[in-house]
Parts: sequence; structure tokens; C-alpha cells
Amino acid sequence: MDSMLQADAPSPHDDDTAQAAPGAGRPLPLAGIRVLDVTQVMAGPVCTMLLGDLGADVVKIEPPGTGDQTRSAMGFRMKGDDSMGFLNMNRNKRSVALNLKNESGRAVFLEMVKTADIVVENYRPGVMRKLGIDYETLSRINPRLVYASISGFGQTGPWAQRPGFDLMAQAMSGVMSVTGHPGGPPVKAGVPVADIGCALFATYAILAAYIGCEKTGRGQFIDASLFDSALAFSIWDISEYWGKGTIPEPLGTANRMSAPYQAVRAADGYFVMGATNQKLWVQLCTELDRKDLLDDPRFATISDRLAHRVALIEELEKSFATRTAEDWVATLLARGIPAGRMNTYPEAFESEHGMFREMRIDIPHPVEGTIPNIGFPVKLRGTPQAVRRPPPLLGQHTHEVLAERGLSDDAIATLAAEGAFAP
Repeated sequence: MDSMLQADAPSPHDDDTAQAAPGAGRPLPLAGIRVLDVTQVMAGPVCTMLLGDLGADVVKIEPPGTGDQTRSAMGFRMKGDDSMGFLNMNRNKRSVALNLKNESGRAVFLEMVKTADIVVENYRPGVMRKLGIDYETLSRINPRLVYASISGFGQTGPWAQRPGFDLMAQAMSGVMSVTGHPGGPPVKAGVPVADIGCALFATYAILAAYIGCEKTGRGQFIDASLFDSALAFSIWDISEYWGKGTIPEPLGTANRMSAPYQAVRAADGYFVMGATNQKLWVQLCTELDRKDLLDDPRFATISDRLAHRVALIEELEKSFATRTAEDWVATLLARGIPAGRMNTYPEAFESEHGMFREMRIDIPHPVEGTIPNIGFPVKLRGTPQAVRRPPPLLGQHTHEVLAERGLSDDAIATLAAEGAFAP
């Protein structure tokens, strides 16, 4: 088996990641960089998808038979076996169904590490060491390797071994303590801020470490956690506590630093608006024909308005109740006062602006036909991102990736017989 794995391997750059994105004269920024993605569920897969969107060759290592557990999540069926959630987080990747608990499977992985640039994993701390594929082991094989571990609470500390999910991170980081309405029951943020935040922070750390490796010749270990990432979003809230000792509490849609700046009720429902400085406050009162509010000492300054926020909103809603939300949004925007409607997700994606920004894209899929995906949240003008590969079927590229390692069909069949992966 060892002789099979020592076969001459082509360069990791000999793949489609070196192709230029449509409309661009240059390769994507991460073209030629190979990522081994040993992640499941959300934070890890989103991180590696972002790298793939920028041109990296992302090889997703999945357990044979089951694959990434998100493939079967969400409680409703598509045409094939993969959930819409999985399809939304795994484009621009190749799937290798590899048994890392099997000696032959682990040997295949160690060979792949030799030509990898980045490894991303999100198993519970200690699991990768038990499997013999932890950073210390892999860095001896490839000193340039950038190795990112994503977990719920980090690799160290008294909570390190706890199961890590977005809900727990939101609660234990304090995010849920400021989410919802005053006096109401606990409310989590409607989107998985800890998961997605961790994916973003991990991605920026990986890119920084890779740039550093280009200068020093050595990679490094990255410890990213949902807990730390959720805490990092507390800029306004913890500033209030550190600044004046007040423990932040839920404010609904309001803001700690400015008022009025929240959702308000119009004749037919809510819209959002903000008069965040004195000039806008004067313009708002003028538009509402509410000189009485300008003369009211409770609302004279931002500090006064914050101290009397409840009374302030009650007074404003007396005026807003006279017209529709859509009418008020148009009126306030014409005055230069920030305002917006309360969109559902379909309304946001299908809005004129959402479509212009291409925040929904449709991509071909071998089973589903065509699937919608969330568009690229940032736009690179010189090297625009592209969907080069649809989300992979489980193990779809196992043979392809092993063949790139120089293995013959017979050698691959032997590894399958040894239990390295599913045939």
C-alpha cells in the first residue's frame, strides 16, 4: 500500500482552479491553493466554500456512507439525497469519501497533506489527535501547512470539551441576553451569527496565515471558536458595560447609542428608520410637522432621547400612524433620513436591488437540475468569483482525486477493498 501512495503525484496546481473566472483576464486570487476540508454542518463548510469561491481547490473529506451530516438535514426532501442547506454551503468543492478511522484511509489522507496548503477541521478538540491527523503530526509532514480548527469553545479552556452549536454559543456569549424585547423570554438571533461569524473570522485568519507562510516558509495553527466569534460582535453592548457599568438588556429593534433608530408602526405595519444625529432629528420633526417635539426638553439631545426612548417612540408613532409604511419610507428617504421596509427573505432576494446585486444565483446540479444559491456577498471587479463546480455528490470525486495522486485504477480498487473508502 505504501508504494501505491508514494507514486509520483502531479502538482496540486494542475486543476481547474487555475482557470480564469468568466469575464476576468486573470486567475481567481486563490487559484492553485489546495484546501483539505474535514468539516461538517455550517461554520467549517461556509469557511471552505468562501475559499473555494475565491478559486481554491477545496477537497471535501467525508465519512463514507453518511457524508457531511448536513446532507440529510432540514426535514424536507429534494429530488436527491442532499438537503438545500448542504447545497447552499458546498459549491466549488470536490467530495472524497474517505474513512479516516481506517489505516489505509488515513494513509491516503497523509499523502494528500503533502501537497495541501490548508487543512480546515471542526471536530471536537482532541478527535483529530486520536485519529493521528492533528496539526503537530501534519506539520511534520508539511511545515508550510496552515491548519485551522473550528470548534464551539476553542481548543483550550474549561469549556473546550463541550459540544459546540450556534444556540449554545449565542446563549453563553451573551448574544441572547440582548436579543428580543425588554422583559420577554430568551430569543436567539434569527440567523446563526456564531456559526457564520466564526466562518468569516476563520477565513480571514487562514488568509493571513497563508500570506505569512509565503514570507516565512512556515504555516501555523489557527484556533477559531463559535463562542469567541459571537463575543466579538458585542462591540456596542460591552462598551455600555465597560463605560458605565450597566449590564446591557434587550431593546427590541432599538439601538444603544442613538434614538430614534428602530422599527416603528405606521398605519399598515412596521418600517425602520433612524434619525441618528441632530440634523436628521430636526429634519424628521419638520417633516412630521411636530415642532412640539423639538421644543420638548426630553428630546433635546441624543442623550435625552435615549433616556426617554419609550416616550419618544410613542410620540413619533402618533404621526406615523397616519400613513402607510411604504409612503413613510419614500417620504423620509426623500428628506435624506435613513428608512426601509421590513422585507421577508423572498422579498429581499426578489427585490429590484437584490436581483441587481445578483444575490440569488442559479447553478446546474447533476441530480436537482438547477438549484438556487446565495450569491457572492462581496464583489471582486478584477477577478470576479465564479461557480466552477456545483455542490458535490458524496464521494463523487474520490477516484479523480486519488488518480491525481498518481494511483492506478488497480491501486484505487485495492484501497477500497482495504476499507479506505466506499467503492
